[in-house]
Amino acid sequence: MINVVLCGGNGTRLWPLSRTRYPKQFNKFISDRSLFQMTVERNRPLCDNIFVVSNEEQYFLALDHLDEIGAKAGRFLLEPVGRNTAPAIALASLAANRNELILVTPSDHIIKNEQEYARVIDLAKSMAEEGNIVTFGITPSHAETGYGYIESDGYKVISFREKPDLYTAEQYVSSGRYYWNSGMFLFKAGVFLNELETYSPEIYQRSVAAFENSKRNNDIIRIQKNDMESIPSDSIDYAVMEKSENVKVIPSNIGWSDLGSFEALYEELPKDEYGNTEAKQFIGIDSSNNMVLSHNRMVTTVDVNDLMIVDTPDALLVSKRGSSQKVREIVKELKQSESSLCDHHTTTYRPWGNHTVLDQMKDYKIRTVVVKPGKKIGMHRHYHRSEHWIVVSGTARIIVNGNESLLRVNESTFIKMGDDHSVENPGKIDLHLIEVQVGEYINEDDIKRYYM
Repeated sequence: MINVVLCGGNGTRLWPLSRTRYPKQFNKFISDRSLFQMTVERNRPLCDNIFVVSNEEQYFLALDHLDEIGAKAGRFLLEPVGRNTAPAIALASLAANRNELILVTPSDHIIKNEQEYARVIDLAKSMAEEGNIVTFGITPSHAETGYGYIESDGYKVISFREKPDLYTAEQYVSSGRYYWNSGMFLFKAGVFLNELETYSPEIYQRSVAAFENSKRNNDIIRIQKNDMESIPSDSIDYAVMEKSENVKVIPSNIGWSDLGSFEALYEELPKDEYGNTEAKQFIGIDSSNNMVLSHNRMVTTVDVNDLMIVDTPDALLVSKRGSSQKVREIVKELKQSESSLCDHHTTTYRPWGNHTVLDQMKDYKIRTVVVKPGKKIGMHRHYHRSEHWIVVSGTARIIVNGNESLLRVNESTFIKMGDDHSVENPGKIDLHLIEVQVGEYINEDDIKRYYM
């Protein structure tokens, strides 16, 4: 059985913690493991291989997180643009043997009852072997308006329902016949592809064409952008599940949450005697039932209740608890203003390491740069800025206009505007640099790269 991990989401409802280039699945909200790592560790004992479906921007993040827990994905499928879950699952299924069992799991959910989880997966395998597409219905603990619902009669699916209003959700829960839609599925690859071809033939045909035209290098499958854009965007629910006659649902009481909102996150975090989330960087005076998340600065409150305060180095969110669905509206406005706050934290992750902005004005920027052992920032040049590099720890191999030198701790170099330059870490520990950029234009697009 292959675990297909869907890893391309952006988690906009958890902004500013979750950004396009560092989405919620890579955050370590509730333990020293990211949600992505928890997903992989949960499914490794149950599956023979892990197959990660992601995008190019998040590929190296996923590799880092896998390496951190000593895991290796069997394969990666990289999408240049997202087209929703039906095409993603179709492309992953096309890469498998048609008789192979596929367990599709999002990368950003938590499941606390792993023993029960293993039991329902085992039951689903038996149903999938009989030619069914099996989904997992979460036993609802309350009337939730943020989830879709599955109506069932035993294992038989009667209908799929959109996110309801509160009254309708209460009716669903009281009936005992409705479950939250978990977004997890188990089926034979060929069964799903046959159903997709029957009920959404254009998605199927264009997915096949995109897969056949993909670039494959060892365990990486890269879909071409034009091919991906030609596939209609649709969810697996609309494309297959709501139309197929071969769908089963397994009622699942597995301690599941999709952490799709700050309210959901608040429920999972440890709290003090006043209902405030526990944090070293928080002092509350006569304050209760507040969620406070801060990584750097001390947050203090006086006489406030039921607030969400999320502090990051470059953005602060303050909201009433219960209103976090409106965070998407903030993200929408930021996108309209072309703000980089939708995409980036102050720390940006690259295949070679990461860099963090410490200070920035119109004509200068100060960053820390971390280059991993054996990694290299390739040859490039800037036309509008010069750079000063100071080695804080590790050893740097610097090439400037063809001249190579080694820099060690407390040594520095100056890169003039227009110089061709690269930096490599030849050592066994991380290379840490302080980089000072000075010039009339310091945006990231002032660069010419040389591909060897």
